[in-house]
Amino acid sequence: MIGYTAEALEQVRALRHRYEALARDAAIRALDRALADSEAKIERAPGTGLPALRPHPQLARPGWAWIKSVRYWVAYRTGPDPVIVAVFYETANIPGRL
Repeated sequence: MIGYTAEALEQVRALRHRYEALARDAAIRALDRALADSEAKIERAPGTGLPALRPHPQLARPGWAWIKSVRYWVAYRTGPDPVIVAVFYETANIPGRL
């Protein structure tokens, strides 16, 4: 099972809260699918993510990798025990948040 940092959990909670406030049940289900898919991808091949999002190479961090799942970008620390460190909707202002 892949863990989450406190920051990543807060990002997920904020997304879920926004979707709940807007009564967007389909968006909540899509977020859940994206997270499950991301966890599975990381478990299968932890070192295969991108070093950064292609439009944002400045987001590269040593020991981090990025994957896209459904409409979300997920960053995770690579290593023997990968941990998800960030979760963003694809059109978010990601550079402004990290």
